[in-house]
Amino acid sequence: MSSPAETTPPNFNAADAKHWLAFGFGAGLSPMAPGTVGTLVGVVLYLVLSMLPAALYTLVVVGLFAVGVWAVGTVAEQIGADDPPSIVWDEVVGFLVAMMAAPAGIMWIITGFLLFRAFDIVKPWPIASFESRFKGSLGIMLDDVMAGAYTWLVLHVIWMMVDASLRGAGAH
Repeated sequence: MSSPAETTPPNFNAADAKHWLAFGFGAGLSPMAPGTVGTLVGVVLYLVLSMLPAALYTLVVVGLFAVGVWAVGTVAEQIGADDPPSIVWDEVVGFLVAMMAAPAGIMWIITGFLLFRAFDIVKPWPIASFESRFKGSLGIMLDDVMAGAYTWLVLHVIWMMVDASLRGAGAH
């Protein structure tokens, strides 16, 4: 059953750039699975940013995180909720963290997407503690960055295993 916060339409202010950012350019307005829809915005942004050199990609993601801390905190306060489901910028940035220096190809994007959503939903230790330990916008953003870091680690381990397997298969 949905809580009232999930069924009540968010107080989206289309005239405020902070709202556009915090709501993931409108993805957070999705009536179903706004976090997943927000992550899809992250996929689109990743496709553009993946063309950058790794150092510049990282710098952009750090900037998007910093701007997100400001926008998410302000909008969450205006809405009057700790971490409303409609705020999805944290998913966007978390996915971008997950895909840092990821191998190229649609298979890796899909794998990263699925892993990120799983870690974001399940919130294994210590991800769940970040939201309670860090209050406000920093907590909102950090739990998804941690889910992104977990995804990054698992994705790169899989990549190394696939690469080693392919190199081993070619040696025979």
